[in-house]
Amino acid sequence: MAETLSGRQIEIAWPELGITVTAELDDRNPELADALWEALPYRSLQGHALVAGQHLYHVAPIPSLLHLPASTRIADRREAPDGTVFCSALQHLGIKYGTLTEPMPASPVGRIRDEDLPALLDAGQQIWDSVYSTKQPILAEVRKAGTPGGHRIPHLTAADPDANRLIHDVYTATEQAWLTEPRELADMHRGLIPSGAGSFETVLPTLLFVNGETRPLGYATYGGLVRAAIQDMPLDSLRHMTRLLVGIPAEFLGYCGLDDLWSFTRRFLDCLDRLDRDDFLAVVSQLALYVNCLGGWNLHLFPWDAGDDLRQLRPAEVGRQS
Repeated sequence: MAETLSGRQIEIAWPELGITVTAELDDRNPELADALWEALPYRSLQGHALVAGQHLYHVAPIPSLLHLPASTRIADRREAPDGTVFCSALQHLGIKYGTLTEPMPASPVGRIRDEDLPALLDAGQQIWDSVYSTKQPILAEVRKAGTPGGHRIPHLTAADPDANRLIHDVYTATEQAWLTEPRELADMHRGLIPSGAGSFETVLPTLLFVNGETRPLGYATYGGLVRAAIQDMPLDSLRHMTRLLVGIPAEFLGYCGLDDLWSFTRRFLDCLDRLDRDDFLAVVSQLALYVNCLGGWNLHLFPWDAGDDLRQLRPAEVGRQS
């Protein structure tokens, strides 16, 4: 365990699995660690990396993760010790529990204690089964060690009345979807698509396109707008970039079935010119959390095992087939 001055321990529990692990927050990224600590306790849908290897992550209800700077970066998270806990600008809390394949820089905030690593590995394997095949949701509960769990979603505010009503409605939709699959997404994954999106009555291509639009809308577009607002991009430029980036994907997602997202987007664009920087930041931060929540459920609900017969070939196998 890295030497720490904070002495702060957090518990990450998966009640459905009967597994709890303890991590010590260290001093490598104090601003990120402080933001995490102050947001506790919370619950979130637990996810698992789908292309990177043995890595757990979930959306954390912490708007400041989108923009807080990291003072310490691991250049390649593959080299981090198993059990390393990260906070990400994608609004994620992540945990490396084994071998990773993606060479990606990352911002560590602590590490699971050594004696809990076997339980972490067990949790990781069961969570992979949940995401990949069984589709039984597993919730993560993150809390200060030795304290009760709980849950809350941040509710931001704006001075502009229309923006403030929009924030409230986005908050309400996020609260409803945070721990329970969103109705619109659940219907879509059951093949209930009122617009008929999906050529020749197919469903899988629509699900694939919805996933491919939702993730960058939350991670890149809304996360990027939050960072641009914090970094003092001129308001006229922020408004221009918003119009360039949010409308087209949100309209497409509305056509596919995410009517609430498209309605929120239209309301945002309608009041955009009246917003000062503080109101703009509040709206995009609340929408970022909502879209990232949808993205997490998309990744959980998607039928990944539909391609179970497609497996990677190793170089030796390619040679034998040629």
